[in-house]
Amino acid sequence: MGHRLLPVPGLAALLLGALTGAAQADPCADLPPASVTLERVEVPASSHYLHGLEALQKLGAQARRSGHLILGLTRGQAVVSFELKLPRLLDASGRWECASPQLTLRYGYRPITIYVAREFPPGSCAHKEILAHEQRHVEAYQAHARRIEAEIQATLQQRFVGKGPWRGPAHQIPEQLRQELEQRWVPYVKLMLDQVEPIQRAIDTPEEYTRVAASCNGEIARALGKRQR
Repeated sequence: MGHRLLPVPGLAALLLGALTGAAQADPCADLPPASVTLERVEVPASSHYLHGLEALQKLGAQARRSGHLILGLTRGQAVVSFELKLPRLLDASGRWECASPQLTLRYGYRPITIYVAREFPPGSCAHKEILAHEQRHVEAYQAHARRIEAEIQATLQQRFVGKGPWRGPAHQIPEQLRQELEQRWVPYVKLMLDQVEPIQRAIDTPEEYTRVAASCNGEIARALGKRQR
């Protein structure tokens, strides 16, 4: 979190009266308007083809459907971070201050990792088919991050923008804001990101498992048959 003191020449003596409701010009109005900026974290997916089928079953145990082997797997890690700049004015007594939050919140999925079992080497039809399926999961992560942006923006705008400067005892506002962001708003955005999970499960239907397994003129089915012998 970053914050700095921005004195306004000639107005410091008036600030205490403004903070306690005196009928005079409010020097806190000279602070810049509060703002909320959202930045989506967008990174290319990385690919790993060294894990065998047995390893993928363990790696994707929570996502595995009964009766179906995991041939490929895509995992995205939800991330949320914030940067807070906080222009402030301190009154002449040093007892009171006002501040204007300038919040930047970054969110998304990083890393996004695609796994294809090594039994289906790059260049094979099976590899291409499994990889194409996993790309649908990558696109689902990216589309969901875009979909929730407007709601997150509106919610944070309502909380931090448009209500005038924040006011309180000197040197307490930065810590209060930091705690609120860490304890309330970071978990809120992570919860929004986690709502992608039902979307991901909807991609892995039994019909889709069957379609992929039967593709490539039986190449995948033959490889699975060799594994079971």
